Amino acid sequence: MEEPLLYISIPGFEHYPHVTYTWVIIILLAVVSFLISRGLKLVPEGGGQNFFEMAVDGIANFMDENMGHGGRRFLPLIGTIAFFILISNIMGLIPGFISPTANVNTNAAMAIVVFLTYHYIGITRHGIIKYIKSFTGPIWWLTPLIFPLEIITHLARPLTLTLRLFGNIKGEDLVLIILASLFPLFLPVPMMFLAVFTSIIQSIIFSLLSMFYIAGALEEHH
Repeated sequence: MEEPLLYISIPGFEHYPHVTYTWVIIILLAVVSFLISRGLKLVPEGGGQNFFEMAVDGIANFMDENMGHGGRRFLPLIGTIAFFILISNIMGLIPGFISPTANVNTNAAMAIVVFLTYHYIGITRHGIIKYIKSFTGPIWWLTPLIFPLEIITHLARPLTLTLRLFGNIKGEDLVLIILASLFPLFLPVPMMFLAVFTSIIQSIIFSLLSMFYIAGALEEHH
């Protein structure tokens, strides 16, 4: 694959550009969060606080609609994932940069965090015995059939989260590279708008599925 025009090199990470750009986004989010939180005011005067208040409030309301009011305590996890994926996706649209989410390892790391988190939530909320019983189904004699299916379903979740995001963003980046090579004087503007739209949709889908998994671990099983 062709190397990006602008490459931020960190000693020891030359062969792992997705790691480099992941750290760039982490530092960027940390710095912006610090600057915004340090200057918080009851009546916002700047656009930065207004933007992030609307963004966080929008995510919180979205979580209320899909998880119930108790879901807001998971806002730090879901909100961080949403912001990270969105910025990662859009970063690949900047000439010379790549999307960390175009690498399967980045997406797998986030999917595993969600996988472990919702199982931890289920165990701590219901107890390990009751939580395991939720995998056996409502009828005891169907347990030999339902239990393996439930295990396969749960193991497939991090895989589908990983590959869905990877396939869409990697494909999007490849299409842009091909179009840019065919039209070297300008990057097709309509495709750029479509890529931004796709980037937003993919961040919403990953976050929404994470909400569903956590909500499923929270609900009572009978």
